Amino acid sequence: MRKEERNEIYDVIIIGGGASGMTAGIFAGMKGKKVLIIEKNKSLGEKLKITGGGRCNVTNAELDTKALLSHYGDAEQFLYSPFSQFGVKETFDFFEKRGLPLVIQARKRAFPKTEKAIDVFNVLKKDLEKYKVSFRFGCVAKKIIHKKGKIEGILTNQGTFTANSYICATGGMSHPETGSTGDGFNWLKDLGHNVKTPSPTIVPIATKEEWSKVLSGLSLSFMKITFFLEGKKAFSKTGKILFTHFGISGPLILNSAKEVGDLLQAGKVTATIDAYPHTDLGALERNIINTFDKYKNKVLKNVLKEITPEGFSPGFRMLLPEEMLETKVHSITKEQRKIIVHLLKELPLTITQLMGFERAVVADGGVILSEIDMKTMRSKVISNLFVTGDLLNITRPSGGYSLQLCWTSGFVAGNNV
Repeated sequence: MRKEERNEIYDVIIIGGGASGMTAGIFAGMKGKKVLIIEKNKSLGEKLKITGGGRCNVTNAELDTKALLSHYGDAEQFLYSPFSQFGVKETFDFFEKRGLPLVIQARKRAFPKTEKAIDVFNVLKKDLEKYKVSFRFGCVAKKIIHKKGKIEGILTNQGTFTANSYICATGGMSHPETGSTGDGFNWLKDLGHNVKTPSPTIVPIATKEEWSKVLSGLSLSFMKITFFLEGKKAFSKTGKILFTHFGISGPLILNSAKEVGDLLQAGKVTATIDAYPHTDLGALERNIINTFDKYKNKVLKNVLKEITPEGFSPGFRMLLPEEMLETKVHSITKEQRKIIVHLLKELPLTITQLMGFERAVVADGGVILSEIDMKTMRSKVISNLFVTGDLLNITRPSGGYSLQLCWTSGFVAGNNV
């Protein structure tokens, strides 16, 4: 990257130096374009550096394009063209040719072999420098100057900058601490675009019960959670659950949040967690009987860790009466034992709300896709504007799908600008 000089006229100005903006800058620079990235933060890629808990889930290694795009909901039909230009294979090739091999983990999630998001950032930064992309940090866009369906300049706190074409890559509203505060949505509305109001979709869930909160930090795989609306079963999912001080999170919960949010609009939502989804009631009771025989002279509270998932007993004991906890195992009645068995299969939770944008991995909302030429990412409303990444109204789960959208849309915009 190089420092921007005043009074220069650019081929391309990119508003936002996140994943899609950096990618667009690389591929526009690769074509010999004179590129300026304006970024309100002190450096590029602030959200990228923390994504995936600092490990960076680069993409989802689903090479069947139809299967991959089925995860993007209603946007699927719009995405075949851009993904045919730059898809999962091209993402692997891009990083591996630049010395950063990717490894595939559970659920086809692809990470850098180093498991460091900063290494992904550094690959992009090196290419930006290679292709002489200019930059402005601490540069806050205040207004997009436009006339007769065309942008004429960007008014910022550091002056007005002009270019032949502009790429809006400001990101959505997840992780506002990284600068994603939804500014781009307002600008796009002012330019005449229809923008769906964003809401957090891949986000943790808040719960009422204390038993789950005392387990904060505990992550358990292969748990089944079933959600109920007004007592009637809505849906179930099985996977990893992370318990937090406010409720529940983890991949399973994040990818259920949008559906739970819809349920919350309709009424009271509760849930049950099955701690042993692959063990039926009878087999679980037999396992507990065997454990009780082994520890028959101990009080129940000291045996709970033997019959619950590892690390789970502090929360589970809160669901049982104190009198039962102090009872020696050999004196636990059949009815009491069945209470324990049923609780392990149906741990109760009351859903209070989805957590907000500050904890969202992804927020939906954005420009209606019918207003974007998805072959080029060019706006159909403003002739010299291109739109990328989280500013597009595309719902997707966690697991690498969001960053793949950034790489794809950034490539297409940068290559067609």
